[in-house]
Amino acid sequence: MERFKWECRTKVRSGEGCVAEWLAPLVSEFAPEGSNIMIGYGGGSVKKNGAYDDTVRVLESMGYSPASGDPAEGSRKIVEFSGIMSNPTLAKMLEGAELARKWNVGLIIAIGGGSVMDCCKAAAVQARYEGDAWEDFWMKGKAMTHETVPCGVIVTMPATGSEVNGCAVLTNEETRIKCDRDYPEMNPVFALMDPAYTLTMPVRQLRAGTFDILSHIMETYFSHPVCGNPADDVAEGLMKGLIRDFRAALADPQDIQARSNIMWTASLAENRIIKTGKSLDFQAHNMEHQLSAYTDCNHGEGLAVLHPVYYRHIYKDGLPKFADWARNVWGITDAEALRSEGYAEPGMSDEELLALAGIAALEELIQEAGLPSSLRELGFGDEEERLLPVIAESCFISGGAFRQLTADEILEIYEECW
Repeated sequence: MERFKWECRTKVRSGEGCVAEWLAPLVSEFAPEGSNIMIGYGGGSVKKNGAYDDTVRVLESMGYSPASGDPAEGSRKIVEFSGIMSNPTLAKMLEGAELARKWNVGLIIAIGGGSVMDCCKAAAVQARYEGDAWEDFWMKGKAMTHETVPCGVIVTMPATGSEVNGCAVLTNEETRIKCDRDYPEMNPVFALMDPAYTLTMPVRQLRAGTFDILSHIMETYFSHPVCGNPADDVAEGLMKGLIRDFRAALADPQDIQARSNIMWTASLAENRIIKTGKSLDFQAHNMEHQLSAYTDCNHGEGLAVLHPVYYRHIYKDGLPKFADWARNVWGITDAEALRSEGYAEPGMSDEELLALAGIAALEELIQEAGLPSSLRELGFGDEEERLLPVIAESCFISGGAFRQLTADEILEIYEECW
């Protein structure tokens, strides 16, 4: 294993009714006396699933009241930061940061999925920073030494794992760059996870979000070291369990046990545990980020299109790990049976055969789940096709992958995904 540092300051409280039970003591712990609280959310989904009402009810019981009029009117106000979009923009983050400054916000509570969490976490960084957080942190990766606004989250849509890490993804609409950064200082101070909130998620988002979770685990697993290690042992178990729970949730969208498992797996995939000692790939994420920066396509669906094609480009560079994945996650162990079915090409080793069978199993899961398997199925047309060379040139190149791609090979992958 490589050397690593690990830390996670987030206090997690999970289970049905956890907001009513735990929000008040956590607010008392993290909201400074004499300050206001800002709640960030997207559209109407948090008002349909009950998360918004549950949050406001607790805050009002603590003496907080809706903010209106002059920010100088006093403290213990609830400041609303709404309309956070999927693929949150730099402009939206700056709006939230200005709102937090204007109202002397001492705690930000993000209610929603990854986009809402990322936008609020980033706003918490910019709110007390005198410089340009995007340029200094997202672009240059400078050390973060200033005080940030504490940010807690209430998860309603599991996918990104943003509730337990310091990562936040933003899109700069002017430069067409979608970029993530992970700082321990951006870790939420608390995360409340009630699986009942996820029961109203559209099935499309269940599919996309759960594949995003699987993608996070695979992006970490398929990176150096290739040899056996504790992080990959945990990752294999998470992938097997997630595939099981994904199928259960698709069969019965009201299966609260499956939803609860998926919610916690999203957190375990991104709380950095399985990243310990790993180089990390995330090239598929880099390719998808730029697709969505230019087209605003759905992140999880874009990843579903890209992953099988990308893995066929790189599997030989990490062959032992891809063969382990086939055996230990998909249960594919009999290379001779695959040969007898005519699966193998001349001269193909058992390890190559198993690796390709694992990638085929991933494709079958994508089709079974009803996820798109091509860019055309994702809704791309002639205009997007013309943009592919530009998008390929704009992609960040992963330094932790089994093999670093070039812009030309990224374009090949896009074209094969068409």
